[in-house]
Amino acid sequence: MSEQGAARDVPPESADSQGMNYLVSLPRRVVTVYAPLTAFLIVLLFPFYWMVITAIKPDEELLSREGNPFWVKNPTLAHIKKLLFDTAYPDWLWNTVLVTVAATFISIFASVLAAYAIERLRFRGARYVGMSIFLAYLVPPSILFIPLAAMVYKLNLFDTRLALILTYPTFLIPFCTWLLMGYFKSIPLELEECALIDGASRLQILIKIILPLAVPGLISAGIFAFTLSWNEFIYALTFISSSEVKTVPVGVITELVEGDVYHWGSLMAGALFGSLPVAVLYSFFVEYYVSGLTGAVKE
Repeated sequence: MSEQGAARDVPPESADSQGMNYLVSLPRRVVTVYAPLTAFLIVLLFPFYWMVITAIKPDEELLSREGNPFWVKNPTLAHIKKLLFDTAYPDWLWNTVLVTVAATFISIFASVLAAYAIERLRFRGARYVGMSIFLAYLVPPSILFIPLAAMVYKLNLFDTRLALILTYPTFLIPFCTWLLMGYFKSIPLELEECALIDGASRLQILIKIILPLAVPGLISAGIFAFTLSWNEFIYALTFISSSEVKTVPVGVITELVEGDVYHWGSLMAGALFGSLPVAVLYSFFVEYYVSGLTGAVKE
């Protein structure tokens, strides 16, 4: 019997077990699994570790070249106290949450309507419209903020949270629309046709059929919009000047750097507290995020 015929006669279960035999021995598991995972965890978690130890280091250790830079001898909470009580950081955090949640909700609402119309209504030129919406996402924010600044000034929205809430969707809606278009395409069209035969309207189909089936895509788009809004810097720096209205990315940079004096402990504490919500969000919804992106790739 030839080797090809023998390979065809091997049961699938046996083939699968033979394919995983290389993980049986401990040295091979260390080389192929444990070592790469350890390296990945170190690279991923080291920035958080560095922010933590810098936030609790006294100024003497921060400015000293002696000792171990990766460890703290005399930890202190003075930098965290300065951040929370001597600056407007709680206001910055509240502004960031408010602007991010509002901009994310507006963007997802508009993206759902746009993606469903482009993918399901089948009007002439729908594909070109979808592609042009995605290409709009590729326009650099550094170019868009100039005309947006003129509109913000004319509408008397400068130095208000509403200026950020209305401008953030300009770069959130294009990508979210493209992502949801791909996910809506993965939902069988026959479900909508049956609903139309039963007398359901397009709005009822969208609310009662499409949205429940597209929850992973909605979560993925929401996480994407939330992350971009939370970390946005250019618009927040341009449209906001008052300290009490600033967001965390802008407030930490502008208020904790005085000339050539960098308050490193407070800077790292502010960066740590500002990055934790996004990290926690990803840790809880990473499966939905990957599922939503997988649906978008089908587009």
